[in-house]
Amino acid sequence: MAGRFAPRSAPRAAVPRQVTTPEPAALTRDWTPPGPFDLRLVLGPLRRGPADPTFRMSADGSVRRASRTPAGPGTLHVVAREGRIEAAAWGPGAQWLLDQLPTLLGACDEPEAFTPRHRLLAVTHHRRPGLRLLRTGLVMESLIPSVLEQKVTTDEAYRAWRLLVRKYGEPAPGPQEYGLYVMPDARTWSLIPSWEWHRAGVDSKRSATILRAVRVARRMEEAATMELTEAMARLQVIPGIGPWTAAETLQRSNGAPDAVTVGDFHLPGIVGHALAGNRNADDEEMLTLLSPYEGQRHRATRLIMLSGNTPPRHAPRMTRGDIARL
Repeated sequence: MAGRFAPRSAPRAAVPRQVTTPEPAALTRDWTPPGPFDLRLVLGPLRRGPADPTFRMSADGSVRRASRTPAGPGTLHVVAREGRIEAAAWGPGAQWLLDQLPTLLGACDEPEAFTPRHRLLAVTHHRRPGLRLLRTGLVMESLIPSVLEQKVTTDEAYRAWRLLVRKYGEPAPGPQEYGLYVMPDARTWSLIPSWEWHRAGVDSKRSATILRAVRVARRMEEAATMELTEAMARLQVIPGIGPWTAAETLQRSNGAPDAVTVGDFHLPGIVGHALAGNRNADDEEMLTLLSPYEGQRHRATRLIMLSGNTPPRHAPRMTRGDIARL
């Protein structure tokens, strides 16, 4: 019919455009270790429990870790392939992490300096040729979780580290599917309210030690370039940091092969059992047994732990506390 128009169709609903955030560009570096190399053995001591928000170890053997470097936050992804290390890094600290990559992975370590004098150590040393002692060059990122581990179960310490880093840290640079967090900076640690330490299960003694340390964080970081004796003394200037905490820190930050852990609840018995059949050994006997390895005592204890020759448990585990319920 003249003058008749076809009915208009209903307007289409606007389809929202998918906005894709481009993946941040990574800096990369390859490195060839000077000898046999086991990435899991080398970087394993940096993981504070299976749910550590700063560290992921994948089924394919790759490692992702987030750090607060002198240049800022950074994320490092490391893969071992056919005797070569491939690394990618993101964030303001990316270049620093890649520059430090060989040092982190034990390039400055000297495993050949270790001479086994006990069959157990000789066998384990032969079976674990890829063990090298890492060196992060970062003191506070190892000192704070070591303080959290003082005189509590590992589960309690890991829980405290996880809760505090997730709440007061920041999402790490790089692909978000990694789900990593960078630990808080010194100022943020100092501003955590007392009740939040309590909720994380951290008693006032440990939280006060951390607060004293972060106030002089720069001075603590200087220990990363010191000789072991001087570095131990520097850390122990802080009340609440003793030989156990200092050694646990410097094993990671400085790659110190002689930083033997004294004052540990289990280690003397493990060393005593492995080297002398005495599961009731104390610190004094442990140091006597390790004296032939002067200069390499930490490496000796690592090898003992890796041997699997630990005394059978005949006492209950350390009781887990929960101050957050008090």
